[in-house]
Amino acid sequence: MTFESPDVVPAYLDYNATAPARPEALEAAFAAMRTVGNASSTHRSGRDAADRVDLARRQVAALLNCSPGEIVFTSGATEANNLALRAAFSDGGRLVTSAVEHPAVLETSKALTVDEPGSLVVLPVDTDGLVDLVAFHEALARGAVAVVSLMAANNETGVLTDLAPIVEAAHDAGVLVHSDATQLVGRLPIDLAETDVDLLSLSAHKFGGPQGVGALFVRRGAALPYRPLLLGGGQERGWRAGTLNVAGIAGAGAAAEAARLALADEAKRVTALRDALEEALVEQISDCRINGSVARRLPGVTSITFRRAPADAVLASMPDVAASEGSACSSGAPSPSHVLLAMGRSREEADSTIRFSLGYATTVRDVERAVSSTVRAVRQVRAALTAAI
Repeated sequence: MTFESPDVVPAYLDYNATAPARPEALEAAFAAMRTVGNASSTHRSGRDAADRVDLARRQVAALLNCSPGEIVFTSGATEANNLALRAAFSDGGRLVTSAVEHPAVLETSKALTVDEPGSLVVLPVDTDGLVDLVAFHEALARGAVAVVSLMAANNETGVLTDLAPIVEAAHDAGVLVHSDATQLVGRLPIDLAETDVDLLSLSAHKFGGPQGVGALFVRRGAALPYRPLLLGGGQERGWRAGTLNVAGIAGAGAAAEAARLALADEAKRVTALRDALEEALVEQISDCRINGSVARRLPGVTSITFRRAPADAVLASMPDVAASEGSACSSGAPSPSHVLLAMGRSREEADSTIRFSLGYATTVRDVERAVSSTVRAVRQVRAALTAAI
């Protein structure tokens, strides 16, 4: 069996791990790096750096339809999730989240509640990956909930959470709401003037900005104290001390602006490519299954289980395609996907699942290469395992 030359750039279908940097982001970041100035300095060079940060803050705010003053820049969504939950969770209260959250939320939630047994409520999901709303309302009815944290879109399956009724019910009970919207922002519209969450986290590299920069939306007037992870000079209104990453922030802003302007067209095009990928794989590969709600998911994401074909072996057999076994943050972990297990999949099924995630620069040719390579790889792996029995 032969593959294309290793010098050939792989068909990149791993946007949920990170998206290629948009040209606009690269230009803005490089321009910022070519200038000198600390955004906290009052001289001309400092003001120039501060102006770049202010522009980026406006650009990110425009993508979310919120006030620039409600944006706090961070090193990414992991830090933003930590900041949000530390601020919103209070002693004596309970923290409600779901079984399919990103580790940045789940692990932080466990750490915050470790000394208070029963204070962490982890909601189950159904076989489509949708949060059990009955369990959610029961948790609220028991009272003493400090914060609800539910992701807007799942990083492994792309399944979307309908936040509006959750926020309404939580607020009626006097409960704060945080959402990890890392995978949603820049891919589908989100209007924070209508979606009344109190806190929302994002990472720039998911929509074509630089890695290592993100933001936390903090709704003006939300009743919560800030509890910074880093103490120091008081930048970002005291939420995050330290010299601002001007180049990264400038790149994030430019990526947000580019994503906002192309949002509708990109979502439609990427959905069509994703559907074509799924249809071809299901038609050509027997005994495979699409995971998660097909009606409520991100445009470019598909999680597919290829039974009797371990994902690690399949991916190793198709080096001309960049895809993932699941969350990039869990790569190399010995345990199977907690998301798929929570959805009722067996360990064997979870270990035989590949996530393809498409984005703004994905082409028809990328999809065609992914289909041909995946079909070939799955058949090869299955034949090798059969022969070994």
